[in-house]
Parts: sequence; C-alpha cells; structure tokens
Amino acid sequence: MRRQTYFAKAGEVEKAWRLVDADGVPLGRLAADVAVVLMGKHRPEYTPHVDTGDYVVVTNASKIALTGRKAEQKLKLRYTGYPGGQKAETYGSIRGRRPERLVEDAVRRMLPKNRLGRVMLKKLKVYPGPEHPHQANQPVEMTI
Repeated sequence: MRRQTYFAKAGEVEKAWRLVDADGVPLGRLAADVAVVLMGKHRPEYTPHVDTGDYVVVTNASKIALTGRKAEQKLKLRYTGYPGGQKAETYGSIRGRRPERLVEDAVRRMLPKNRLGRVMLKKLKVYPGPEHPHQANQPVEMTI
C-alpha cells in the first residue's frame, strides 16, 4: 500500500454555508473562528493552495463586542492619496456607522495575503442586523 498525501482538487470540494450570530462576541474571537472556516482548516481535506473553505454569513454585526476601551481608543487609519489626507476614526464610530466593515477588515487581515485570500474573502457575507438574504442556502448555525 502506497502512502501518498491527499490534495483536494478545486472542483471536488463541497462548500457548505455557515451562520454566525455576532451578538456580544468579541471581534477578534469572531474573526479568528470565521477565518479558519473560510480557509477550510476545519476540514480533514484541507489543502493550502486550494480554496476548501465554506461560505460564512455573519449577522448582528452592529452588536459585536469591543473589549476594554477599544471603542474609544483604537483608531482605524486610512489615507486619501492627497497631501495631509490621513483620516482617523475610532472603532466605536465605525461600529455605529458601518459595522460590517469592522468584521470584514478583521477577517481579511487573518486570511492569506494573496489571490487565494481575496477569493476566500468573497465567501464572507456580513449584515448589521439579524436578517440576511441567504435562507435558501440553508446555513448551519455555527457557535463561537
């Protein structure tokens, strides 16, 4: 009997749908668990160069927990491209204005920084409230 490493092929992996409720869950813990599922590391047939992950739907992003004083003190920096164009915004104000951006950025930073990581990020669907349009995919509840 030959011992050979199994590599999954791109077309033979069945992608499931997972549903996560972010109500009261710390941002980092949520992002770490979601990133593992998006990469496919929760599966025995995980292959680093193939997208073996599942789709993830995150609901209640506006109720995500920021521990300590991160809501007032932690800043998200961005640059407009013009001189003096650096903008800073607190995580608390982002959570009030665009809460899905917080979750997407935290998960994006935990994924691979290449083409495959960008493909994996497209399988993440984040919604600020409890409703989502993916009921037809019958997502399975995932606990954090």
